Amino acid sequence: MFSKEIYTARRKKLASSFRGGIILLPGNEESPMNYADNTYHFRQDSTFLYYFGIDQPSLAGIIDTDNGESILFGDDYSIDMIIWTGVVPGMNELGDKIGVTNVKPFASLQKVVSRALSGNRAVHFLKPYRSDILIRVAELIQSDYRSVPGKASMELTRAVIAQREVKSADEIAELDRAVDISVEMHLAGMRYARPGMTEAEVAAKVAEAAHAAGVYPSFPIIATINGQTLHNHYHGNIIKSGDLFLVDAGAESINHYAGDLSSTFPVDPVFTPIQKEIYRVSLDAHMAAVSMLGPGITFKEVHLAACRTIFEGLKAFGLTKGDTGEAVESGAHALFFPCGTGHMMGLDVHDMENLGEEWVGYDGEPKSTQFGLKSLRLGKTLKPGFVLTIEPGIYFIPELIDLWRSENKHLQFLNYNEIEKFRNFSGLRNEEDFLIAADGARRLGRSLPLSIEGVESVRS
Repeated sequence: MFSKEIYTARRKKLASSFRGGIILLPGNEESPMNYADNTYHFRQDSTFLYYFGIDQPSLAGIIDTDNGESILFGDDYSIDMIIWTGVVPGMNELGDKIGVTNVKPFASLQKVVSRALSGNRAVHFLKPYRSDILIRVAELIQSDYRSVPGKASMELTRAVIAQREVKSADEIAELDRAVDISVEMHLAGMRYARPGMTEAEVAAKVAEAAHAAGVYPSFPIIATINGQTLHNHYHGNIIKSGDLFLVDAGAESINHYAGDLSSTFPVDPVFTPIQKEIYRVSLDAHMAAVSMLGPGITFKEVHLAACRTIFEGLKAFGLTKGDTGEAVESGAHALFFPCGTGHMMGLDVHDMENLGEEWVGYDGEPKSTQFGLKSLRLGKTLKPGFVLTIEPGIYFIPELIDLWRSENKHLQFLNYNEIEKFRNFSGLRNEEDFLIAADGARRLGRSLPLSIEGVESVRS
């Protein structure tokens, strides 16, 4: 938790964006797995955390934009709860920690919202992404739950994005810590993996590094020999000599700021010659993207630079041909790179994705519908204070190769006979996290070995 002054200033700034009404920010509830007392790991709503900072369930906050007052809603734990959870600060104490003096029982939330509605005051809320919160909001605003998403406040959505997307010095320090732990997670996996192990054993070693630092992974760990599957959470394969191993993992700091890194390394002590060359092309794309980072450039331009580097680099293997600019404009590169170069990062690993990619990543401008480019989560102009990932990769996806070949797709740019030779290569990527500064960009946290020599030195 940050200081009460930080939370107070955040709420004051948000309220100043409105001409009237109340802002409703519900916190998350516990979520049962298979019965009420066996719950998933609790994760507080990130926007509630940003403005109210309290990391426990069954809370809500209201910000009155007319008088600037904030109200915290929740109940003190009963002795029946304390014997299971231990002593938890009371609501008044929690309110004091975040600069809120008006603390009310949770049951009074309905009365406050109903009073606002009866006075024809606007009730601003964000589009719920959980069904239990959707139902709660529907009850609070006395509406059919099916109509709630359409009543979410676009004014609030845009105001929250504008505030959260620019990270403060305190947030950047949290992000540096999260990335430092993320680096340890990757190094643990890189040092540990050996032929004959299961992917699960490596994934466990990666997770262990996060837990040993007193935190949790920021998302389910990807640890796989099938790097061509972009979000592969299956860990049941035996790793063997000749395989590439891809890890995509990050830590979430105590205050819930995320790290997100990817690494690819050989299961053997060194890359094979062909692995080394494909890895080098991907790394060139990574560096091309990094070199462009800075305020005033659109991230779409950064992404397209990575795409062009990959397409041009694969010409050396006879996989691609023709004019690189025309090929990328037509989407031919997406056979090897069907996703985006990066995304915003902060309290969420894909920061504020629940508020809509078209707003978080594009300021309301329509996204491309072209295969590959439509998966780019961030395209808008970069500003100082933005935090984002850089993660281009090269993927040989047999099912996609077969489909495009059957459709004779992009024949002027792709040599399918040569591409066929790589159908079992799998895939690779590297990923780092960056802060956009006034004069360029800074990599967050410690550096993770990216060069061929650096990776092999960890593996040897």
